[in-house]
Amino acid sequence: MLFAQHCIRFSDTAQPERIRRGMVHASGPNRNRGGGPSPMRSIRFDTGASTLLAATLALAMAGPARAADKIVFLTSWYAQAEHGGFYQAKATGLYEKAGLDVEIRMGGPQVNGMQLLLAGEADAIMGYDIQVLQAVEKGLPAVTVAASFQYDLQGMMTHDDVTSLAGVKDKTILVSSAGMTAWWPWLKKKYALSDGQVRAYTFNLQPFFADKTVVQQAYPSSEPFQAQEKGVPVNFFLFAKDGYPPYGTTIVTTRKLAEGKPEAMRKFVAASMEGWKSYMANPAPANALIKAANPKMSDSQIAFGIARMKALKVLGGEENVAIGTMTEARWKASYDYLVEAGLLKASTDWKRAFTLDFMPVLSAKAE
Repeated sequence: MLFAQHCIRFSDTAQPERIRRGMVHASGPNRNRGGGPSPMRSIRFDTGASTLLAATLALAMAGPARAADKIVFLTSWYAQAEHGGFYQAKATGLYEKAGLDVEIRMGGPQVNGMQLLLAGEADAIMGYDIQVLQAVEKGLPAVTVAASFQYDLQGMMTHDDVTSLAGVKDKTILVSSAGMTAWWPWLKKKYALSDGQVRAYTFNLQPFFADKTVVQQAYPSSEPFQAQEKGVPVNFFLFAKDGYPPYGTTIVTTRKLAEGKPEAMRKFVAASMEGWKSYMANPAPANALIKAANPKMSDSQIAFGIARMKALKVLGGEENVAIGTMTEARWKASYDYLVEAGLLKASTDWKRAFTLDFMPVLSAKAE
């Protein structure tokens, strides 16, 4: 059975506590947990009407007992609106209709998704282009199969006196350690900024609130929402709108699964992207799962996140392409940026970081 070993592993009580937290899982009563063949499959077809009738009935009964393809999907952070399409596909039965038994697990600050994927403890993870290109550089068999968002959601939050990214040239800029090796080289070159402007971002917004000369990295539904709650007027600038090339909220798996079990991955990609379309129309089913997995997530923050995603057109981009779409040209742009910034070796086989084999299954559009 497809993914049977993964199912057993994740059911084991020895599973790490940090991964068990946030589990969203539902399986039907006919799920074959052991992964072995159904006893109904051992029927011998003898002559005679009674034997034929018995065999027909047995096969009819065996059909529903077939276990769905098992996929464990690990997100990149705590459950939130920006993960909503996957939770929607789970909540509305899109995965089940596709013949999949999908289990969604939350990521977090102490969860290394790539490590768990390559260890076989997840079948797919929520990833990003830079992560996968750097994995390929090291010879690791990770591959991106679809991109939920046409844009990486990283950006800059400023006070309301700043009207564009060009206006941060004389500001103190708060950047996390991860940002320094991801988007900062791009921003620094594009706007002639300097490392001397940078201070460490510790995910505490008080330095920003206390000083109007400070700007900081932000996620569209997180820091701007906190500023709104504080009554502090801010502007947010998405890097992608100024040319930052990576995709956002991608689906990453291993080459072994993408090439060895393509039908299951094809179903997962298609159902997930349909989930995103459904989520934008009626988010209530997914929101219930999101709040169950992450009780700290409020209705108001989820609504804020959905509104921001719609305003930024993250699912289809300006051209309103099918949700999940990727192109070789965009991947080449990310590769070129990383090489130029000294973050990736030029010898890296960048085409190994993604596959377009699953693009034909995409049809859902955000609008």
